Amino acid sequence: MEYSVRTLVIKFENLIETYEIPAFRGAVLSKVPPELVLFHNHVGDGFRMSYPLIQYKRLARKATIVCLGEGTDDIGAFFENADFNLRIGRRMESFSIHSINANRTIVQAWDQPFRYHLNKWIGLHGDNYPRYMHTESEVERLQMLESILKGNILSLCKGLGIFLEREVSLSIVSRPQTNVFKFKEQWMTGFDFDFTCNVSLPPYIGLGKSVSVGFGMVTPAREN
Repeated sequence: MEYSVRTLVIKFENLIETYEIPAFRGAVLSKVPPELVLFHNHVGDGFRMSYPLIQYKRLARKATIVCLGEGTDDIGAFFENADFNLRIGRRMESFSIHSINANRTIVQAWDQPFRYHLNKWIGLHGDNYPRYMHTESEVERLQMLESILKGNILSLCKGLGIFLEREVSLSIVSRPQTNVFKFKEQWMTGFDFDFTCNVSLPPYIGLGKSVSVGFGMVTPAREN
């Protein structure tokens, strides 16, 4: 069965820093009704336990919103508001649109692999982090990261209602570069690397933890 996933990439003229993405997200949330769950992924006092369909990012240094599936419908509420005066930290900015790109991606597992780049992927958290740090073999470390990333892709497909008819084949093909940064008052380790996978993925989506605020962004490797 063929699954076609709608995507909408809205890039603004306004420049933001990576650490300002959560503030950008909060500014957008302030302009839409709170009952639109896909903007904030909260249900009551808890979380909507599914893949985020509206994600906030920084592309070419510009503030960007990436929408998938039902998120491409709900984003209309932000535009209906027609108020693009957003507070980013202590400054108020009038946002203007640079580009809007609508697309469809066939998400399925194929016979041949595709090559991607993964940026600031938070794959290690909870018990995974100490287990990774205590693994001395480089090969075993890579295998562990590959297994976690494969799980992220399966979670993405589940969140989009996609059933893969072939097994996911995945390999990390460049040495992972680590970034240590502070997020939500905690120190986190993120990874940048290229990987090949036989699943066709929409560009600019996120994998792993905190994808709604730009972490774990996937791009075709040739763009890097």
